[in-house]
Amino acid sequence: MDLGIKGRRAIVCASSKGLGRGVAEKLAEAGVDLTLNARTESTLKATADAIAGKYGVKVQIVAEDVTTEAGRQALLQAEPQPDILINNAGGPPPGVWSDWGEEEWLKAINNNMLTPILLMKAILPGMIERKWGRVVNITSGSVKSPIAQLGLSNAARSGLTGFVAGTSRQVARHGVIINNLLPGSHDTDRTKGFIERSAKEKGISIEEARKEAYADNPAGRYGTAEEFGAAAAFLCSQYSGFIVGQNLLLDGGAFNSTLG
Repeated sequence: MDLGIKGRRAIVCASSKGLGRGVAEKLAEAGVDLTLNARTESTLKATADAIAGKYGVKVQIVAEDVTTEAGRQALLQAEPQPDILINNAGGPPPGVWSDWGEEEWLKAINNNMLTPILLMKAILPGMIERKWGRVVNITSGSVKSPIAQLGLSNAARSGLTGFVAGTSRQVARHGVIINNLLPGSHDTDRTKGFIERSAKEKGISIEEARKEAYADNPAGRYGTAEEFGAAAAFLCSQYSGFIVGQNLLLDGGAFNSTLG
């Protein structure tokens, strides 16, 4: 299927591995030139080289912490006029409400709410002027079904969701489309860490803990970065112009609801 975005330019945050890389791969497959961002230059460069070699698109890297003002400026200097923006950042650490003080809250809000908002604020005027743009924010299934130990993430990402709900409807008439993708459990380093922690707490093997985790999901498995990337690429396509301000849950049916 031709997504109609060949030759477009995209910024993909946190794209050296995991879900971000999955999105970058599928955009490249659709012919999109990429600006990839992550903090570790060696990993990022290896990813960029692999994608450029496989798909023949232009790929540049910005090895900066996008949650800082300096990092955002470096990213936007490298790609000042993106047609597509993929906002993505790792979530805050797990814990309980009594663990988190002002410092932890401010960091979570900066990383998972303010950073994507500020990037959108920077690039939306250009998209509006060009009458075309796509923004996909990778948030979390926890904004629909909160996870108790991820309270920092629940709150910060819910704030971003509220911002998108209003802003997406203000810019849609200009051909600029903003949506959120809400991953449930996918095979990433983060979920591997959760499985390892569960195995240790329960005194079982990692494989046993993995089987338990899979059994809890109606699909009987975790999602893959490839299928997540394909969903994101569709939301960036020429066909997504009537999908505005939505929160698409990719969780294998884990969120149990009739109307979502």
